[in-house]
Amino acid sequence: MKKYFLIVSLMVTIVAFSQTKKNYNIGLLLDTKTEESTELLSRLRNEIKAVVGEDATISFSEANVLINNFNLEKAATNYNMLLNSNADIILSFGLTNNVVISKIKTFQKPTILFGEINKDFDFIDGDKETSVISNFTYIILPQSYKRDLSTLQELSSFTTVGIAVEEGLVNVLPFKDLFNKVSQELGVEFKMIPYTTSDDISNAINNDIDAFYLASGFFLNDNDISKIAAKLIEKKIPSFTNTTIGDVKNGMMATNNSGDNLEQFFRRIALIIESYVNGQNLSESQVFLEFDDKLTLNKNTAEKVGLSIKFSLVANTNFVGDFANVVSEKKYNLLDVMKTVVGENLSLQASQKEIELSEQDVRTSKSNYYPSVTANASGTYVDPNIAEVSLGQAPEFSTIGGIALNQTLFSEAVNANITIQKELLKAQEELYNSDQLDAIFEVSNVYFNALILKANLQIQNQNLNLTKKNLQIAKQNYEAGQSGKADVLRFRSEAAQNMQSLVEASNQLAQTFFVLNQLLNNPIDYKIDIDEAELGEGILKNYNYQQLRDLIDDPKSRKPFIDYLVKIAKENAPEIKSLDYSLNANKRSIKLNGPGRFLPTLALQAQYNNEFSRSGEGSQHVVEGVPTGQYFVAASLSIPIFNRTQTNINKQIATIQQDQLIINKDNVALSIEANVNTAVLDLINQIANIEISEISETAAKESLELTQVSYSNGAVNIVQLLDAQNNYLFAQQANITAVYNYLLSSIQLERFISYYFLMHTPEENQAFMQAFNEYFQNRD
Repeated sequence: MKKYFLIVSLMVTIVAFSQTKKNYNIGLLLDTKTEESTELLSRLRNEIKAVVGEDATISFSEANVLINNFNLEKAATNYNMLLNSNADIILSFGLTNNVVISKIKTFQKPTILFGEINKDFDFIDGDKETSVISNFTYIILPQSYKRDLSTLQELSSFTTVGIAVEEGLVNVLPFKDLFNKVSQELGVEFKMIPYTTSDDISNAINNDIDAFYLASGFFLNDNDISKIAAKLIEKKIPSFTNTTIGDVKNGMMATNNSGDNLEQFFRRIALIIESYVNGQNLSESQVFLEFDDKLTLNKNTAEKVGLSIKFSLVANTNFVGDFANVVSEKKYNLLDVMKTVVGENLSLQASQKEIELSEQDVRTSKSNYYPSVTANASGTYVDPNIAEVSLGQAPEFSTIGGIALNQTLFSEAVNANITIQKELLKAQEELYNSDQLDAIFEVSNVYFNALILKANLQIQNQNLNLTKKNLQIAKQNYEAGQSGKADVLRFRSEAAQNMQSLVEASNQLAQTFFVLNQLLNNPIDYKIDIDEAELGEGILKNYNYQQLRDLIDDPKSRKPFIDYLVKIAKENAPEIKSLDYSLNANKRSIKLNGPGRFLPTLALQAQYNNEFSRSGEGSQHVVEGVPTGQYFVAASLSIPIFNRTQTNINKQIATIQQDQLIINKDNVALSIEANVNTAVLDLINQIANIEISEISETAAKESLELTQVSYSNGAVNIVQLLDAQNNYLFAQQANITAVYNYLLSSIQLERFISYYFLMHTPEENQAFMQAFNEYFQNRD
């Protein structure tokens, strides 16, 4: 009976409460109305209803939404119409309405003035904490046109800025006087751009300005902003806006507004209405709305207009954009860098010169079988007394000349040298092939490191935004009394550290691009970008990486495949081929200093001399008819019998060198086998990492979301939230780099087997795998 009585009493209380619940009609005064403003007003309505909740019934009627179209008289008429309507609370938005409402001294109905009230206009007293006027309050934002232009000046050092304001506002507010004062203080010029549509702004963007400021653009939609931003980027004009961060994401360069300002703004309006509903006079509401503002900058837009960010601003700047190097003179994919490094790398060009030098050594060795022809001439003066008694053999004055020929017909040493130099040339060519394979791997390694750093840059930016979100949760908990201020300070510290990590990640990516430019023989500051590398996509679509993964992942095929790879690696290895050619040269040297030393050397010599003139004393021959020219021809044959002990020493040196080369060859073969096996194990690890990292990231993300909710409800502490955030950060990094590490490990294996799949045609790669299938079927 008692339970029945309690239930009936509770029901009567609930019914009585619902019958006393008051209804409030909200009236809205707007300067203009667009699709953008309609959506925002819908969000504002939902926020007000959610905050007021069960305290009262909030009603909105389209009949109570009045537009003045930037007309002061219409604005005053609209306000009077709402005073005579069923509106219980009046919300006034826009500068035109602000001008009208701010002049009223007493208010018949509760009126809340908000939107675009900043410190630069003096129609609202900015020194009061409350309005002190019954039935009236307003919201003063920390926005300032002067502050925005000062920031833009610091970013771009402009001389003339174009300032866009709705034409209706220009006609009712002293914008020109305001900006004239500000421009004088900054030492710059300005150009007013009154507009009705976004086309008016686009058409006014010309070369007579070197910066642009959207001072009033709340009612422009996303398409309008994107179109204006595109024109500014085309003209390479830095831009700034006092609107929301959404406009920066759509292409405007920067703003002093942060991401959560609009939500905070709507929440303040809703809280004011809630307080009024619960009996508080509007005159007691706080008028200042403090934002935790920082400069928000679109990194992509800044790069496109050629703006470099000062490092002094980085710590207090929020970045938006995808952090890819969008401004690039050339974009490479993996195959591009492989081919380019082969043709352009300076180290390879230097190595190519070694081949050319070896070719000259071959030519030099062959030239020993070419004839050597020399010519000479001389003039002689002899003491006249001696010439007189020389019987015509030594005239006082004479000129003579001669020509000599030397020709080697057979030489074992020359033959050996020709063979040795040819083998050394082949060895040098194989060393170049090795350098080429190393260069391809090095540039691929740098390429994948750049991809990893690009991904890490994105992750660091996301982590920074996540920290900012957690900071907002901490602030809300602090304001609600669920946590202390220490949590807020801790997340502010985390945000600063995250920003530092973001800067370091950006610089690391830039450094990697420097290295890539060096390898590709580009100017170091050449603007480049790189394509993503994904399995089965793009240039990797037609290559055997997935098939390679399947063979290694299958325990049945793994061991035979490794054996086959080792076999191919030894067959292809330019290092082994180079040693083989060096061994051939060494064997020829041993033969030369062995039996070859007893082979004779056969040569031919010939010479012709002629006396061109003679005069003075003793110039007459005693015998008439003496010829003026003479010649001789001779053949020579030489056999080395004993050359001290030098020949035996040379043979012993060559034998020791042969042993050394054989040891080196065995060592290279052993290293190749170890490298192939190690690379395969590394690939197995990377295959596991790909699968595990995906699971890990999914779990870490879900854990973080749950922890955030628990923290906002006061169920967990800050340490647990930070652990969840860091765990998610590490999981993201592991997942995004897993595929890159797998591909890099694949490239490393290809280097060990001296066969890059990307550098061969699909038919050649298919033949490679077909050869393995035959090997697999024919193995013992």
